[in-house]
Amino acid sequence: QVQLVESGGGEVQPGGSLRLSCAASGTLIRINAMGWYRQAPGKQRELVATITSGGATNYADSVKGRFTISRDNALKTMDLQMNNLKPEDTAVYYCNADITRLGTWTRRDYWGQGTQVIVSS
Repeated sequence: QVQLVESGGGEVQPGGSLRLSCAASGTLIRINAMGWYRQAPGKQRELVATITSGGATNYADSVKGRFTISRDNALKTMDLQMNNLKPEDTAVYYCNADITRLGTWTRRDYWGQGTQVIVSS
């Protein structure tokens, strides 16, 4: 069974920092692209940042220069370092991974359960 588990959310004041982590579990899996998405109340889920297995990154314009995505392929983890947080960054953040199950050679997207980030003074 494949699972993604996020951690690291919380409440912080504007200008503060948080680091989110995502850990994938499961045997005989190959993790392709990974990414972070977020959903604010009353809004659609949106892309925050993605990273390929080779380390190529892509960011939403709203977080460029403030957020940094990284991953450790050996540990099957992904992080999101969030600096200079703004109230508009308040949302539930979701980990996403494109995973191939090597036993069955099936490939699909998996999602974590989400972690809340609140930026408020």
